[in-house]
Amino acid sequence: MEITLYQVDAFSDKAFGGNPAAVCVLDKWISDELMQNIASEINLSETAFFVLEGENYKLRWFTPMAEVDMCGHATLATGHIIMTELNPDLTEVNFETASGTLTVTKITEGNYKLSLPADEVLAVFYEDGLDKLNFEYESVFQGKDDYLFILKDETEVVRARPDFNKIAKLDLRGVIISAKGDNSDFVSRCFYPALGIDEDPVTGSAHTLLMPYWSRRLSKNDLKAIQLSKRQGHLTCQLKNERVNISAPAKTIIKGTLYL
Repeated sequence: MEITLYQVDAFSDKAFGGNPAAVCVLDKWISDELMQNIASEINLSETAFFVLEGENYKLRWFTPMAEVDMCGHATLATGHIIMTELNPDLTEVNFETASGTLTVTKITEGNYKLSLPADEVLAVFYEDGLDKLNFEYESVFQGKDDYLFILKDETEVVRARPDFNKIAKLDLRGVIISAKGDNSDFVSRCFYPALGIDEDPVTGSAHTLLMPYWSRRLSKNDLKAIQLSKRQGHLTCQLKNERVNISAPAKTIIKGTLYL
């Protein structure tokens, strides 16, 4: 069996920036075990697999350790590959996923709008273990997948050295830390050690929780965000009609073949 494979740096217009994702082009679905083995072998934060079924694209994502219900950067990467490599006449791609319909729309060559469903921000007053993660925070919230910790300022976000072993034992996917930005509306960092990703470079899905929180706090729906990982990501975000729209570039850096 041969599978065409691409690697895309999502949320970046140049190589080695943003968040890398692998995109595997399938004619038909392969087994879950094989998809997981491929993702473990590639060992990026996410590997996307998609199939065209009729007029609709079905999309799934795997980390090196598990399948996930939502991944923004790998969705952006897959839309980019479809609209550059497979069907350049398209200007919009809708994906049917475990999190509903996700859309990637071409704005200009190499630049896209990613549309994701907004998450619901719930206050957390006490949760065993949350105050033992090795950083100080002012408040904590939770969404469908992640805990969101609000820190005092951007400097505290940069300085934070979370305890990955303790985060991996929490009952949600992972942890987001965030604060008001010095040169942006807000900044963040994201940690998913239970999925084999200690710190994710740029996390589109995390902004489905971050945007409702910061939009309400700052009283505006259009926000600039920076994810302060080593690779960093600059995101232009909009909260509209219970959707989070993220404008960002993507760049293909590898094309190859998997021989299985």
